[in-house]
Amino acid sequence: FSPGLLVVAGSFAAFRLLNRGLERLVPPPPSARPGTWGTGEPLALPGTHNSSPRRFCLHPGLSEDLVGTHPPGAHSLVAVSVGYFLEDFVDMLCNQKLHQSWELLFHHSVVIVCFGIAVLLHQYVGFALVALLVEINSIFLHLRQILLMANLVHTTCYRLNSIINLGTYVVFRIATLAWMTRWLFLNRENVPPATYAVGTVGMAIMTPMNIILFYRLLRSDFFK
Repeated sequence: FSPGLLVVAGSFAAFRLLNRGLERLVPPPPSARPGTWGTGEPLALPGTHNSSPRRFCLHPGLSEDLVGTHPPGAHSLVAVSVGYFLEDFVDMLCNQKLHQSWELLFHHSVVIVCFGIAVLLHQYVGFALVALLVEINSIFLHLRQILLMANLVHTTCYRLNSIINLGTYVVFRIATLAWMTRWLFLNRENVPPATYAVGTVGMAIMTPMNIILFYRLLRSDFFK
């Protein structure tokens, strides 16, 4: 039995309790769609996931080996992330209609499978940490959603966040996914076929999804 699964279960339970507590303390605003306020993303995600850049600074060996090398605590960080995505998946499944959330459910399914492999095998943890760099942009994506729900679209704060959001989107989402795809291609002979297939399918799904989302953000915030 993998200790990582205990961390996943504990993370799932903790985020579940956090969501329930927030729902009682901060009722959803009228402009929020059912289920979007209770996902925990605006509060839980930035603080939990964005420690991955510090991991790279403290453990430079990651730049040379993303398969077997990872700093202390990195495996637990990835396991906590799996628990978070599982909880968010269940929350959306229970509180949102399928046509509203199918893209995020699909996204979370891919992440859970890929990160789950890293947790169970204690390998590719470094690669998962690279993937978590994407979540730096999530801070500004979630702040954008909060400003939308608060009807603060026509404010300087929203405009400034839109600019930062697109900038970090290019750097931490599109560029990171491009680098991960390149790494998979260059290391295809060193990765087992099954794992390589999962990674390739994951990149083939995540990259177009993020490009489409970037187009939607660009059209909504700058060309509308």
